[in-house]
Amino acid sequence: MKRDIAELRNHLARGQVIPACPLALDMSRSFDERHQRALVRYYAAAGAGGLAVGVHTTQFAIHQAQLGLYKPVLELAGDEMVHNHPDMVRVAGIVGRTSQAVREAELARSLGYDAGLLSLAAYGGESDEAMLAHCRAVAEVLPLFGFYLQPAAGGRFLSYRFWRSFCEIDPVVAIKIAPFNRYQTLDVIRAVYDAGRCGDIALYTGNDDHIIGDLLTTYRFNDRLGVSVQIVGGLLGHWAVWTSAAARHLAACRAARERGVIPAHLLTLGSQVTEANAALFDAANGYAGCISGIQYVLARQGLLACDLTLDPHERLSPGQAEEIERVRTAYPHLCDDRFVSEHIGEWLS
Repeated sequence: MKRDIAELRNHLARGQVIPACPLALDMSRSFDERHQRALVRYYAAAGAGGLAVGVHTTQFAIHQAQLGLYKPVLELAGDEMVHNHPDMVRVAGIVGRTSQAVREAELARSLGYDAGLLSLAAYGGESDEAMLAHCRAVAEVLPLFGFYLQPAAGGRFLSYRFWRSFCEIDPVVAIKIAPFNRYQTLDVIRAVYDAGRCGDIALYTGNDDHIIGDLLTTYRFNDRLGVSVQIVGGLLGHWAVWTSAAARHLAACRAARERGVIPAHLLTLGSQVTEANAALFDAANGYAGCISGIQYVLARQGLLACDLTLDPHERLSPGQAEEIERVRTAYPHLCDDRFVSEHIGEWLS
């Protein structure tokens, strides 16, 4: 059952771990329902407060009508959450031009999803006004989780002016900030502040290169007014792996913010998480292996049957597996292999 918008805002404002859900495939590259359901169970057990399905980490190709995967994937994940993990917020990835995006939003709403993470990649060269009209049309169907996607993953530059106007759309409940850029991150946060919507638009990091730093920082744009803004949680591809560790990291950052003292060890943790992300997301090769890196870890843990993707040309970059193994060995506190091994039988049952 879908939440009302006030309940949704409250849930998101508390700050949640929201993994971007991968796609489970078998060795023939067919949809693997058993492992897909196991992934949802894993995220719930690991402490995730939500799950984003049909997003970049799920592979944008599932939105192609000829593959026929968008509905089955959303339906399975949504069914598992609605019936067994109702506390998890359900976020559907929405792509395409307005006609496609509205159809996807209508489908997501019918399947019990609470909000749509709206990609603007289909509006690569168009004006702010055109994009905002598109956003308003989708928001009439489903509350919006805004999305600043980095160009390397198919996104585009979005100005402060765009975000300031976006914040005036009433059914916007949150924004995922993922440009991998400090200046552009500040544009979004300041837009929410200037719009006077700090209380009802929750900010979530998608900056996989700066996760801990985003979660620790308190932003203040006018010291005389004393109003502060915080990024309260994360909607991250990085958090699709080692999720129980991510839940501990978010809790530690929240506790540090509440105390008003940032321990040095959390800054050290931030650099370690960034280094791990460089391996997972294949930063050395322009993020070519960003999905394959996540699939590799989950397959290694047994949460996926294999690390294959829909695109047979998409695979780990040379040396990427070795880099992932290096950071696993160097930073075992970032991983949750023991947690997975103790419970994977029940998740796959």
